[in-house]
Amino acid sequence: MTEKPYKLIIVEGITDKQQISKILTEPVTIICTYGTFSIEYFDELVDTYDLLSQDVYVFVDEDEPGLKLRRQLNAELSHAKQMYIPAMFKEVAETPLPILAEILVMHNFKIDPLFLRL
Repeated sequence: MTEKPYKLIIVEGITDKQQISKILTEPVTIICTYGTFSIEYFDELVDTYDLLSQDVYVFVDEDEPGLKLRRQLNAELSHAKQMYIPAMFKEVAETPLPILAEILVMHNFKIDPLFLRL
């Protein structure tokens, strides 16, 4: 029996990673791009994390740098699933935890139910 690939989320910064990590209850690899994209760094990520064979999710800010990064990642990882925060929050790190939890649940991540709004 083949083991299902692990889940991997690509975010821009460490604060995005920290916010998402507070909510998750399953092992998920979260990669920070630090808001930049270079083909060399991308190739390193592909090799290190086997991105072409994993369940990859892109969860970046809804500002111009985030949208540019999303486009670049989408061009290189067409199989990646896109996660979006409501535009009013602009940044993943500034999005309230219950909203992040709802987004993660919609993409079948296991989260701490304490973060879900009732």
